[in-house]
Amino acid sequence: MLRTNQDRLVEFLLQCQPGQPRTRGTWQVDHQGKPFILPSIGGITLNIQVGDSAFGWAGDHVEPGVSCTADTHKPFEHPNNSLQLYSCAGNHAEVVSGEAKGGSGVVIGHHGGSEHIIVDFPREVKEQLTYSDTIMIQACGQGLELTDYPDISLFNLDPDLLHAMKIRERDDGILEVPVTTLVPPVCMGSGVGAAHVAKGDYDIMTSDEETVRKYGLDKLRFGDFVALLDHDNRYGRAYRQGALSIGIVVHSDCLVAGHGPGVSTLMTTVAGRIRPVIDPAANIADLIAIGTGLGAG
Repeated sequence: MLRTNQDRLVEFLLQCQPGQPRTRGTWQVDHQGKPFILPSIGGITLNIQVGDSAFGWAGDHVEPGVSCTADTHKPFEHPNNSLQLYSCAGNHAEVVSGEAKGGSGVVIGHHGGSEHIIVDFPREVKEQLTYSDTIMIQACGQGLELTDYPDISLFNLDPDLLHAMKIRERDDGILEVPVTTLVPPVCMGSGVGAAHVAKGDYDIMTSDEETVRKYGLDKLRFGDFVALLDHDNRYGRAYRQGALSIGIVVHSDCLVAGHGPGVSTLMTTVAGRIRPVIDPAANIADLIAIGTGLGAG
């Protein structure tokens, strides 16, 4: 098992509630110049969950599961910015009020712009939720370090999920990390240049159909672990030859230019210490049996 500083991490209880679906209130225009009005960010999304395809939905920037916020009216201020910074992929969530009280879920990641934490709950829990219900998240993970790999930085990652990712230590000091997809650096779009990756996401651009087919980007699922080639996420989101970042897919494909499936960062290195290994089952749903994963429900 990978050695970490897990016993020194700070654990918070964070309070939030489902965020209403949002709309721009007018036409949007896709990268082909075609106007559209479709479902988008936010909401208690009943029929989409982690493990489902991130492509093919009649929507744009769709967030699977339940989109959570601490304060809809102050998305970039306290306490919502704390919810964003401290919630990590793999954190446990529980409904503590209303008809869905006692329902358990798992944080998948966070979506910048909407400033939502995305939580996967079973459909039977979602059907009982209301937008005034309270959800508590057991936040743990920011500050997680790999004791034997100081040149690999971790963000937004629950230590239990780290240990479930089937990462293999090689004798030469390289970690083999299972991913479903290798994403070429040219595809990374909206979100590049952000000051840090401890909240939000950035998008895999899918406007070039040939590139999408070549790299199998249209096979991405919500919750997939992916390798972002030549991208350094240590101090923001930047292109750097030889760097590599590992992230998790948190929202659907998009129609507008510069956008596509969103990725929250989990791991990053510029020292060549991570080797991505293709595994079609490298998805949080399959690893911990949630959403459409084997054994879920």
